[in-house]
Amino acid sequence: MPKKILKGIVVSNNPDKTITVEVERKYQHPLLKKVIKAKKKYNAHDDNNKFKNGDKVSIRECKPYSKSKKFEVIGDIK
Repeated sequence: MPKKILKGIVVSNNPDKTITVEVERKYQHPLLKKVIKAKKKYNAHDDNNKFKNGDKVSIRECKPYSKSKKFEVIGDIK
């Protein structure tokens, strides 16, 4: 099974070697046919503390680093 790759914006880099990435997706409501934006936050492993708030990054699913950290940073998006 391929690993999930998501793109989002860093909203927090407070804990050591961890960033919080907010990923936004759009989908159409099945009955109302209205396009809805949904946001979700993921904790990702940032080994070098390289990324700051506001950076656009891509994250990949990986082995769990902790209870809530199941993603790692691939790199930034230009």
